[in-house]
Amino acid sequence: MHQLLIFHNEKLLRQALTHRSYVNENPQETEHNERLEFLGDAILNFLCGEYLYSHYPDKGEDELTRRRAALVEEKQLAKFALEVGLDFRMRLGKGTIRDGGFQNPNLLSSTFEAVVAAYYLDSNYNVEPLKVILEPLFDSVSENIVEIRSNVDSKNRFQEWVQKEIGPTTPKYVTEQIGGPSHAPQFIAKVLVDSKEYGEGKGKSKKEAEKAAAEDAIASLKKKGLL
Repeated sequence: MHQLLIFHNEKLLRQALTHRSYVNENPQETEHNERLEFLGDAILNFLCGEYLYSHYPDKGEDELTRRRAALVEEKQLAKFALEVGLDFRMRLGKGTIRDGGFQNPNLLSSTFEAVVAAYYLDSNYNVEPLKVILEPLFDSVSENIVEIRSNVDSKNRFQEWVQKEIGPTTPKYVTEQIGGPSHAPQFIAKVLVDSKEYGEGKGKSKKEAEKAAAEDAIASLKKKGLL
């Protein structure tokens, strides 16, 4: 059994594993895991932030923020849940089970957050035991996966802002090579929304330049108090 599932107070673990659908079908059960999920989300963000701050002393705020988003996103937390054996331990309603609940990334990630919170409470509000458990999980995510998710995240964040604040339109990236030999080219990208330029960035590939342009746009919006 994984260390994250070893509790002094088994009632706390039971609550963390209990989904609302189970409570709805079993009236004798009075507590589900949604409040624990809320606390676990905050704890994971904090511990992941501390982990990244310690492991990447050369990275700035924006890069650390993107990396944290990559490590605590729903699909990644669902993978952590499977790794520690939460899937068939989740207490779900029959209807939710029929709908594939044991493999549902949203339910898996939510339950993982709840168990993290319950473990914190079971440890007398001490995060140190959790750090010992969570750091190997964070370490297990390959650098390539983090980089890919970080790249997608910055462009997604800008697109979400555009759709929320401007309307149903998609940012356009104009990218061109500005120099460098064929084996090490340099690119510059501009991101436009309705012909208006929002950001510019450079990189060793088109994707890297577009990522930098999206980051520049996000940084500009933050300075203006728009994000």
